[in-house]
Amino acid sequence: MMTKKIKLSVIIPAFNEENTIEESVRRVFDVDLPINIEKEVIVVDDCSTDRTLENLTKLAEKFSLNILKHKRNQGKGASVIDGIKSSTGDVIVIQDADLEYDPKEYLSLLDPIIRGDADVVYGSRFMGGKPHRVLYFWHSIGNRLLTTFSNMMTNLNLTDMETCYKMFTRKVADDIKNKLKSKRFGIDPEITARVKKYSVYEVGISYKGRTYKEGKKIGWKDGIIVLLSIIRFNLFR
Repeated sequence: MMTKKIKLSVIIPAFNEENTIEESVRRVFDVDLPINIEKEVIVVDDCSTDRTLENLTKLAEKFSLNILKHKRNQGKGASVIDGIKSSTGDVIVIQDADLEYDPKEYLSLLDPIIRGDADVVYGSRFMGGKPHRVLYFWHSIGNRLLTTFSNMMTNLNLTDMETCYKMFTRKVADDIKNKLKSKRFGIDPEITARVKKYSVYEVGISYKGRTYKEGKKIGWKDGIIVLLSIIRFNLFR
């Protein structure tokens, strides 16, 4: 691993995650990275109506935390875009606030970038031998179908286009940050469409999915938005 100092910007979109936001942020700060990697943590609160923002404010007293606040709910995509625009890191990664993804995976994601092989790295829930929680069959089928359709449009061979863990260099971030338009869950296929010209890698990650009872938000209507976004951003931009 290179000895040059680098800054990793972690962008955490959050909406009504009062039960998990504190632990999510703590895990990001607690993850053990080499001494040459500095962390910048940006949480974007998308006008939560529960105690998410209150909990974040308390955390900011203990951690060096950059909190962005939306005055109205805009969607995950808007939070991701604002986080990217506010970031100052050499490398940027998107982190959900729901404890489904483990920040300990950062090193695996960083490796292809640090070695100079990748500009973009996706963390795949469907490759490799790492543990993942067994949940919804039809949800996984939908995910794979959307990934396949996205691959047909981008000519990439990703296994998990909709993964939260998308990591990219500052060069990529500066290229796409003012082009991104998706306010909601269309952000995943849009980012994929816009980074396809770069060197894209994929690494297997662990995954602890949550149930709808536990707070999972994405549903079949969001799948339709993703499908339309794949068409829009690959054919019309």
